[in-house]
Amino acid sequence: MDPEARIQQFRKLIEQDPTSDMAYFSLGQALSQAGRFGEAAEAFAKCVELNPAMTKGFQLAGAAYMAAGEDAKAKAVLTRGYEEATTRGDLMPKKAMADLLGQLGAPIPEVANTPAAAQGSGTFLDRKSGRMGTQLPRPPFRNGVGTWIHANVSKESFEEWIRLGTKIINELRLDLSRDEHDAVYDYAMRRFVGIDDALYAELMGGKTPPRVDAQFSDVVDEILKRGGHLEEFQGGMHTRVQG
Repeated sequence: MDPEARIQQFRKLIEQDPTSDMAYFSLGQALSQAGRFGEAAEAFAKCVELNPAMTKGFQLAGAAYMAAGEDAKAKAVLTRGYEEATTRGDLMPKKAMADLLGQLGAPIPEVANTPAAAQGSGTFLDRKSGRMGTQLPRPPFRNGVGTWIHANVSKESFEEWIRLGTKIINELRLDLSRDEHDAVYDYAMRRFVGIDDALYAELMGGKTPPRVDAQFSDVVDEILKRGGHLEEFQGGMHTRVQG
């Protein structure tokens, strides 16, 4: 698919669901590939406005603002992004944003490294963890999968997925404007929340899940098995796949 077609595809998704952080993230990637850095930066900025846990979005917003010559906006978004990445324990975006702030001659914020933790109290039973929590305010997607997640997965567990999903994007260097990479992210999300192929087909009217290359699914399975504790790999897990 040519870049303009992908841009229009993601704009249409945003029209359908203006609250979709992933649609804005993918739009930003598509716009960056087309060299439209100012627009890309605004898309990434909207992504992290909707979901600050998507710390890679701060990094890409800052880089796009820099490419567009908007250094003041870059400094602001990178400073906030560095703070978010530090408190959430997202090491790769944190390092990348520190490097970008250094290029801009901006100070590195002093932030306590206190990763957020999921809560275990509330009135909603989370089928994934077996713990009580808080129900999501609305389905995260406008389809059967989103409805099932809303009915079965707590806000705390889904926020845990967002943090882990960000790590997977970083580790595997996924470009969600590419269908094959979007399928990898979707596979990881389904594995995390507990939606197997049979349940997916039931929820999606008989459709089969997007195909994922085995080299990606094997690495995703290892990441999930490790619970996202990937420090020993130092950002090198992408070398196990050829994307």
